[in-house]
Amino acid sequence: MYDFHTHFIPQEVLTWLKENKDLVHAEWVKQDAKKGDFLVVNGKWGFELKNTFINKDLFLAEQKHAEIKHSVISPVPQLFMYDFPAEITAEISGVYNDSLAGWSKATPKNISALGTIPLNAPEKAALELKRIMNNGLKGAIIGPGISTQMLSDDFFTPLLEEANALKAILFIHPLLSEDPRLKRRMLPNLIGVPWETTICAADLVLSGLIDKYPNVKILFAHGGGFLPYQLGRLDKGYQQWHQVSAQLTAPPSEYIKRFWYDTVLWNPDSLDLLIKSAGTERIVPGSDFPFDLCAWPPSGEHAMGAASLLD
Repeated sequence: MYDFHTHFIPQEVLTWLKENKDLVHAEWVKQDAKKGDFLVVNGKWGFELKNTFINKDLFLAEQKHAEIKHSVISPVPQLFMYDFPAEITAEISGVYNDSLAGWSKATPKNISALGTIPLNAPEKAALELKRIMNNGLKGAIIGPGISTQMLSDDFFTPLLEEANALKAILFIHPLLSEDPRLKRRMLPNLIGVPWETTICAADLVLSGLIDKYPNVKILFAHGGGFLPYQLGRLDKGYQQWHQVSAQLTAPPSEYIKRFWYDTVLWNPDSLDLLIKSAGTERIVPGSDFPFDLCAWPPSGEHAMGAASLLD
């Protein structure tokens, strides 16, 4: 079984964070003895540094115990560093990517990896994407955009052109929503995360971007957010409004079959709807391991999706 949605932080990245803690406002907050430190970056991106995030041997042991033959490892979204100047984002990206490339080369049967790129500087992102794929990585994990820039905006053209030429995987993984209405009851994670994916996915579908860049392999985290559940509404809008249909050659429900989706849904009925909507060959197993809300181990083999994404 593959697991296309896992996260890890190499020691080289932790060292960089400690050496540059004042620059990126990194803070290690002590918790009780049963838990690891809580790492907070720039005063808002925080998570528990579990041993499975930072210990390679433990990560591989957990993978074996769950009978997962191969994991595709991604950097953690909290370390995308899009809030900082592009030079800082590019620097930590290089450290992260070289570390993951070295590990995947050392254990190719067990893991492969996606890199992180400076999305806040698309020209730099394009160069880094090319470099890391030449170094053995499969593509990159990216956020759903930056600030007010959506991925369908011309701002990202240099990156998308390079990703298309390389036939790269772009794994779109949201950050926590900063909507002030969600600052309670873990709502930023519970619905803010899939909501950010939904916004990005709907925009990419309606933009017709995949017609322009047909070789980019876009993978949406968490089953595409709420997108599959509202396809009927998108199709109705396509029939009703020129603003919706102007960039498309088919209804939105056809376009979603040209992207990939992981299985991090925790609900078999939701997964069944996703499979019916996007097609079996577009679903890949994923867990989000080792975050708290991981679906571990991932649901099903989904061999057709794995093969089509890695082809």
